[in-house]
Amino acid sequence: MCGRYAVTTDPALLAAEIDAVDETEGTELDVPGYNVAPTTNVVAVVARHSREQPDEPATRRLRTVRWGLLPSWQKTLSGPPLFNARAESVAEKPAFRTAVKNKRCLIPMDGWYEWQLLEDPEVVKKPRKQPMYLTPVDGTRMYIAGLWSVWRPQGAGLDVPPTLSATVLTTEAVGPLREVHDRMPLVLTPDLFDEWLNPDGPADPGLLLPPGLDVAERIEIRPVSALVNSVKNDGPALIERAEPGSEPGQLSLL
Repeated sequence: MCGRYAVTTDPALLAAEIDAVDETEGTELDVPGYNVAPTTNVVAVVARHSREQPDEPATRRLRTVRWGLLPSWQKTLSGPPLFNARAESVAEKPAFRTAVKNKRCLIPMDGWYEWQLLEDPEVVKKPRKQPMYLTPVDGTRMYIAGLWSVWRPQGAGLDVPPTLSATVLTTEAVGPLREVHDRMPLVLTPDLFDEWLNPDGPADPGLLLPPGLDVAERIEIRPVSALVNSVKNDGPALIERAEPGSEPGQLSLL
C-alpha cells in the first residue's frame, strides 16, 4: 500500500518538467511535503480539453486535489478516505470504475514510505516496524498512476466550487521491493504518460499491470527515522538514512 509519501518540488518546476499548465496557484497546497498523508491537498497531473476550444488536443494540467477519492455519489466529505485503489480490480469497483474510464491522473512523488517488520535479534532487540523510504537512486521523481474525481455536496448547483480528489493505484510489488511490502504504487514511465492521461477513452489494460523489474531495481530502499510515524512531523530529516536499531523503543504500527 501507499499511505505516506514525499514531494518536494515546486509545482511551477513540476509543470516545466512535465510540459503542463500549472493550475495550482492560489490553492491551499503545502510544498515541500516530506510526510504527505491522506486528506492532504496534493498535486496531480491531469489531461483535459480547453472549454473554449474543445476540439483541440487535451493538454496536461497540474491541479490541487484532496488525497482520498470522493465518488460523485458520496453524500458528505466524511468517511474513510479512499487513498489507495488496487489496480487489478479498479475497473469493477463502484467507487472507481467511472474514474478509470476518463479521469486518470499522475501523482508526482519523490518517494513513498512503507513499514517493514524487523525480527532479526542481531539488528533489533525485539520485533518492530521499521519505516523505509523508497525513492529513485538517481534522485529523480516518480509519477504514480492515479484516478481523480469531481465532487459537490448533494443538491449543490454548478455555482458551488467542486472538491477535486484523487487516489493512488497500487499493484503487486516486484523485485527487491517485495522484501518490504507485497504492494507498491503503480509507477509509470514517461513513455506511458500520454496514453494513461488521455481523457477521451479507456486506457490499455496493460497499463494496470505491475511495472517491469528494471523500474524496481532503480529504487533505493532506505531505512529512516521513526519521526515519520507521526503526521505532525515534517522536514528533510524524515528522508535521511537512519540505520535499523539506532533508535530505541517500539515503533507504532501503521
